[in-house]
Amino acid sequence: MFLLRHVEPAIVARLRPYMPTAFVALLIFYFAYHALTGDRGLLHGAIREETLASRVVELKNLRAEREELETRVHLLSNDNLSRDLLEERARTVLGFADPRDYVIRTMR
Repeated sequence: MFLLRHVEPAIVARLRPYMPTAFVALLIFYFAYHALTGDRGLLHGAIREETLASRVVELKNLRAEREELETRVHLLSNDNLSRDLLEERARTVLGFADPRDYVIRTMR
């Protein structure tokens, strides 16, 4: 009761029964405010939905990329070796080109 030392004793005596109610009301206000405006609050639902939609698109792209890489790995495995893919990888790694190929140099 540090704050109530400088207040008249009669006023303190009259307000004392209402202090628990005021404390509970402030507690309810605190939790209601954060339920609306917090990170997972009701007002941030649209932002969460937008983030979820962008992540779903990103996941779809990553799955497609992974499927493509798995196909390429399967074609380069010892059991099922694709000569065309092996030749393409060898040319890329060694820097050679077929005389019939068009070479377009890019800056890296």
